[in-house]
Amino acid sequence: MTSLSLIGGHVSVTGGLAKGGLQYASDIGAEMIQVFVSNPRGWTLAAGDPGQDAKLRESGMLSFVHTPYLVNMGSPSADTLEKSVATVRHSLQRAYAIGAVGSVVHTGSAVSQPRDDAMRQLRDRLLPLLEEIPEDGPDLLLEPMAGQGAMLCATVQDLEPYLAALDWHPKAGVCLDTCHAFAAGHDLSTPDGVKETLDALHAIAPGRLKLVHANDSKDVCGSKKDRHENIGAGHIGAQSFADLMRHPAVAGVPLCIETPGGADKHREDIETLKKLRDTCPADDDQG
Repeated sequence: MTSLSLIGGHVSVTGGLAKGGLQYASDIGAEMIQVFVSNPRGWTLAAGDPGQDAKLRESGMLSFVHTPYLVNMGSPSADTLEKSVATVRHSLQRAYAIGAVGSVVHTGSAVSQPRDDAMRQLRDRLLPLLEEIPEDGPDLLLEPMAGQGAMLCATVQDLEPYLAALDWHPKAGVCLDTCHAFAAGHDLSTPDGVKETLDALHAIAPGRLKLVHANDSKDVCGSKKDRHENIGAGHIGAQSFADLMRHPAVAGVPLCIETPGGADKHREDIETLKKLRDTCPADDDQG
């Protein structure tokens, strides 16, 4: 990746992974995309269309997969755990088939079981999946959550024991969601807060940040509420995304919006981020 952060969004794939996804990307001005390869709110695993896979792969569009929301590798339910393992494996395989560079997975919750048991379970079930990834395959990108309930990973600092549980596997990367981080207590609304958060991330997991979910927040810092807002319309504020893109830890890391609204709102958010990226000066003091 270059030092320029590509800016795009999660795209609709109605009409086909390539046909629908690339058309939506064009409509909103996306330079990269994130897609679902199966129902995001179900366990049914779609086989995919080899023709659409090839077209997306050959398009040259930088792409990522997001695993379904039901996945929870820390669940005390044996049924949920088995389905989660199968779904993460499927997402990684489909990501490889379409040429995606990463598959994003939520870091999960212990729900009702002790945290230590959930972390041991996570290690036992996720490490083999990481080992299955081909050398030229996608990274599995761990996305910390907003901190509600018994979440296993919310703050940047939580990534250290989480990655340690996975033996710092080289295929384990990080996806930082700005709304989640803000909700978990990282005050990204100030330049100092952005710098402190990204400095900590770089110190804990240097080089592992592979994607930023760029979302403003409907709720205040530390709310533990995961409610996304359009860029500049929430409590984080537009300027913070310029501060974020100026930090060395984000150099060359793509930004993907997951904001409310349809194509018009998504186009506005991407245009806003592009303007912030293209007008913000280099900052030699950060790092």
